[in-house]
Amino acid sequence: MIDLIKEVKDTLKDGKVVLGAEQTTKLMKQGKLNKVFLSSNCKEDVQKDLQKYAKISKVKLVNLSIPNKELGIICKKPFSISMIGVLE
Repeated sequence: MIDLIKEVKDTLKDGKVVLGAEQTTKLMKQGKLNKVFLSSNCKEDVQKDLQKYAKISKVKLVNLSIPNKELGIICKKPFSISMIGVLE
């Protein structure tokens, strides 16, 4: 788990990320992402949609063991974040 958190932090430093379900889903449909990090309490219906789009666009989904509030803290944002999309 520590390795995944480090990977998230490194990805954030690179700046090639989008935060949140709406933007991530939109860019995934367009094939502009290569990886998506999901919080442990991401809504189940959203996860199912993402799994469907991930298969189509060959995007790797990574389930984190941290909740969305903690993911927001890691991203240094004052709000919870359910997912992070990594741009190609």
